[in-house]
Amino acid sequence: MRTSSLSRFAGMVAALCAASVGLAACGSSGGSGSSGDKTSASDVQSALAKGGSITVWAWEPTLKQVVTDFEKKYPKVHVNLVNAGTGNDQYTALQNAVEAGKGVPDVAQIEYYALGQFALSKSLTDLSGYGAKDLKSTYSTGPWNSVNVDGGVYALPMDSGPMALFYNKKVFDKYKLPVPTTWEQYLDDARKLHKADPKAYIANDTGDAGETTSLIWQAGGKPYSVDGSNVSIDFSKDSGTATYTKVWQQLISEHLLAPVTGWTDQWYKGLGDGTIATLATGAWMPANFASGVKDAAGDWRVAPLPQWQAGANASAENGGSSLAVMKASSKKDLAYAFLQYANQGAGVQTRISNGAFPATTADLDSASFQDQKFAYFGGQQANKVFAQSAKDVLPGWSYLPYQVYANSVFNDSVGKAYTSGTPLTSALEAWQNKSISYGKEQGFSVK
Repeated sequence: MRTSSLSRFAGMVAALCAASVGLAACGSSGGSGSSGDKTSASDVQSALAKGGSITVWAWEPTLKQVVTDFEKKYPKVHVNLVNAGTGNDQYTALQNAVEAGKGVPDVAQIEYYALGQFALSKSLTDLSGYGAKDLKSTYSTGPWNSVNVDGGVYALPMDSGPMALFYNKKVFDKYKLPVPTTWEQYLDDARKLHKADPKAYIANDTGDAGETTSLIWQAGGKPYSVDGSNVSIDFSKDSGTATYTKVWQQLISEHLLAPVTGWTDQWYKGLGDGTIATLATGAWMPANFASGVKDAAGDWRVAPLPQWQAGANASAENGGSSLAVMKASSKKDLAYAFLQYANQGAGVQTRISNGAFPATTADLDSASFQDQKFAYFGGQQANKVFAQSAKDVLPGWSYLPYQVYANSVFNDSVGKAYTSGTPLTSALEAWQNKSISYGKEQGFSVK
């Protein structure tokens, strides 16, 4: 699951830190601090037997059936599932509740890129005390790394977004374009397609922070490093960033990208009529194709993400969510029991059956999952591509502890590369400088 707007979330770190712990503590801790409190499995089972009510804030639709099944298995437990908005809308409401000290849910859905902000403001429970650190092998690398913040485990992965290339086979066949295995070949396809049909583009892009960072990730880039309150941001000297900008600058300069913003009506139309021919994004995308691009059913296929180096097998994550236990919850044992059921237990299969893409390695490796045929993609066993991508995600990527803010100002700087001729490298450096300034204002040591 991903969000398309971040602007209303700007300044959240400052508000959360000021409300909770003060700027210095916000920068120095990075966790909620309950890792020393051990809670046994029998304690969790006792909480389930005793029963009670918990509130879960989440927008992920497959959780509805999970809640129904959970309550059936544990009839003394009631789960109040609340859709408090998607992404930023929920985060803003969550921030307000934390600041007010009332109305905080027991469990909240939080996307991976945003998890650090809530963890550093001590809004989340460190699940290490429940033995969550022992679950490392349960989850694929990208999601597991994302829920580990500064030595603690602040959520259990719910889904994942290993990247792949969605491409319109009908368009590729019409213009006899090879399915690109490298980004250089992708660039060649972009030129051939736009020359053959000036209304058609290889992809849309008006500046997307999530896509940009994911492709830099795939290129082996590590522009961010975080060690407690010490943060480093360096796009200007990062080799992965240079690899990315070399190709993407040509796509921009040669006007080979449709000037269409994602998740708009124009974007859905372009995906449907073939004027937008590919989409590099996470494995959660098929359901969006099926519901939003119905007329193109059968036209699209899935391929491994093109490589920055021929013959490589590198991938990255884009999107994905977790479930976290809020620090303010008075029913943490019951809340953790729900997390286990939804993200590790029987709830995982329920969610997969309803279209979710798992983060659990056992499910990613299972034959029943990988053999599933997607009618939308012409009967292709697309999960084979996604599952391999999950294994190929490069380790070592780190988001900023205030990534939500950084993404919210992405288009103020990097967006100019798409509209004013500003070199992409300069635009990324401007974004870097803005992120450095903001981090220092929040009390981090940033260089």
